[in-house]
Amino acid sequence: MRCVFALTLLIAIFSLNVQAQRWSEEKANNWYKTQPWPRGCNFQPSTAINQLEMFQKDTYDPETIDRELGWAEQLGFNAMRVYLHHILWTSDKTGFKNRLDNYLGIAHKHGIKTILVFFDDCWNDTYAPGKQPEPKTGIHNSGWVRDPGTMIYTHPDTLNVLEAYVKDVMTTFKNDNRILAWDLYNEPGNNKNVNKSLPLLKAVFSWARAVNPSQPVTAAIWNKNEKFSDLNKFQLENSDIITYHNYSYTDNHLEEIKELKKYNRPIICSEYMARRNGSLFCNIMPLLKKDNIGAINWGLVSGKTNTIYAWDTPMPSGKEPELWFHDIFRKDGTPFSLTEIQTIKQLTGKQ
Repeated sequence: MRCVFALTLLIAIFSLNVQAQRWSEEKANNWYKTQPWPRGCNFQPSTAINQLEMFQKDTYDPETIDRELGWAEQLGFNAMRVYLHHILWTSDKTGFKNRLDNYLGIAHKHGIKTILVFFDDCWNDTYAPGKQPEPKTGIHNSGWVRDPGTMIYTHPDTLNVLEAYVKDVMTTFKNDNRILAWDLYNEPGNNKNVNKSLPLLKAVFSWARAVNPSQPVTAAIWNKNEKFSDLNKFQLENSDIITYHNYSYTDNHLEEIKELKKYNRPIICSEYMARRNGSLFCNIMPLLKKDNIGAINWGLVSGKTNTIYAWDTPMPSGKEPELWFHDIFRKDGTPFSLTEIQTIKQLTGKQ
């Protein structure tokens, strides 16, 4: 009996140290077969300038979220990609998770699942809880913040906090069918970090595997420059489903799809649609649908993020540009383009 108990204990201890592995191709493809064609957008309510303002207690705006996701539902969208931030958790763990649960409930009511994003190397490096800055007139994403930013290099203990954050949030929602997937790190290596972001990228995948959620985990490739080869290789070899960003015209986008099909896994384009670049609903969304590739464009409603303005083309006057860069609707629900609305609805079966 003692031997049996000892063996059982050893097996239990060993099991605690064995992390889940990447989903097999079969498991990933079988999972994708159970999902309707994912189509939707990167969602930030028009009243929030960044991730913090979206989910903090004083500025969380369920009424606007409900209204704007209602417009998404009318388009036939069924998936949103939403960014989180660890400061939301460290400053108010219970409240943050309750508000996240509330958001997921609103989205579910509209027939929408969500891809949740943990870390991000884009835009502003400094951030703090509390009141967020007002938008800078005519400047794209003037108040968006990185997570965790360069503080991880100056405060090594940050890694322990990030691990606790990721594991707590994922454990809380690991079996939640309202979540489509976990996007562990947005554009790792951006802001000239390149391989400096690789240790955190590897760490967050390890933490996710320790939790072993029922939903797939991924991190989108976004830059095909050779200097990003180490990051791209790790992302492609460790993601359950393949995700990528492409804001280019048709030929370039088709070439990338061709390359990604070689991995024999479900594919979701988690960022596209920049009108100035020729990445449009009328040319990119149909080719994604044809190959059953998820189509998640950037932006739903024009608001405090100022993403109707291009990345590198500020408009000091704040005048609405003749050609919007991102987004679909104005705050009152009127669309930038009725033709685009018709195109989207035709592709989603709403018209």
